[in-house]
Amino acid sequence: MSAMRTSPVPSALLAAAALLVTGCSAGSAQQSRNPAPTDVIATVGSASVTLAQLDEQALQLPVSNFGSIKLSQALYEARRVALEEIVNDLLVEQEAKARGVTRAAIEELEIGSKVPPLSEEDVAAWYRTNQARLQGVPLDQLRPQIQTFLMQERTRTARQQSLGQLRDKTAVQVLLDPPRLTVAAATYAASSKGPASAPIEIVEFSDFECPFCLRAHPTVQQVLASYGDKIRFTYRHYPLSNHPHARPAAEASQCAAEQGQFWPYHDLLFADPSRLTDADLKARAVQLGLNAAQFNACVDTRKFKDDVDADVRAADAVGVDGTPAFLINGRMLSGAQPIEAFKRLIDEELANKTR
Repeated sequence: MSAMRTSPVPSALLAAAALLVTGCSAGSAQQSRNPAPTDVIATVGSASVTLAQLDEQALQLPVSNFGSIKLSQALYEARRVALEEIVNDLLVEQEAKARGVTRAAIEELEIGSKVPPLSEEDVAAWYRTNQARLQGVPLDQLRPQIQTFLMQERTRTARQQSLGQLRDKTAVQVLLDPPRLTVAAATYAASSKGPASAPIEIVEFSDFECPFCLRAHPTVQQVLASYGDKIRFTYRHYPLSNHPHARPAAEASQCAAEQGQFWPYHDLLFADPSRLTDADLKARAVQLGLNAAQFNACVDTRKFKDDVDADVRAADAVGVDGTPAFLINGRMLSGAQPIEAFKRLIDEELANKTR
């Protein structure tokens, strides 16, 4: 992941420009039919290739526009978003029919009337909070955009609350199953915590020198604290080539694991990722009271090099191309995501377990 360049005014405050694309077309041309799965789309000598065969292989390929997400995952995400919109529309329509009113009336009663009014102090408070990234643009110049942005946010929140209430009183069952990735087992004693029988298994591929992994660390701790014994969490290694200290740190952490101190060592490295030289790695072992001679020999001989290599291959096989990357019951979640992203997947998985 890389930091995004920001403009003087947040993008959410900028008016969207309508882009009109025109082109020539034959008005009388007939639309070609969609091919069926059994249709032959290529022949090689006497052999033929069907669309079903093509799709089966294509769905395993990474899609560059989606980072590490495979085509099957991209298709699922598009379907999930579309399905959410359809479900929400049906909830509103059914509520309108039950009350004998129009859809517009439900929108106003359940959403419009519940949007809190916006005051000048609300606008000023948002401006003060975000002043650093507004690069000196005066409030008077931004007031209309801030007002529009805040009202959109409040309307979105009111809509989510209203739809949540409608879902609570309506039987909604989503049967769209997400694609799941199977990662090869670790070749070493995996660094895991939580009961093996937990309904949720989270595997993190991480890098001790990655700033985004550092950013995700407290979120992971919060997730584990929130769900307790419902989660089995495993940390695995994906040291990036542009982080020169990441691989030695990964191997050193397994040397600590050999003495039963992986998690304390892991936490020490993330507590100060600026100290990852060989001397620092060995000093951390002394700090934890490990057998220094055994630890140093383990580090110097690179005892766990092949095991870290195996982790990298396992990650590459499921489409990981950056850190941190999480597999939640086989469902990919990439990057330093907010806790809400973790909770959405975990809660969905827990709900599926109870069906």
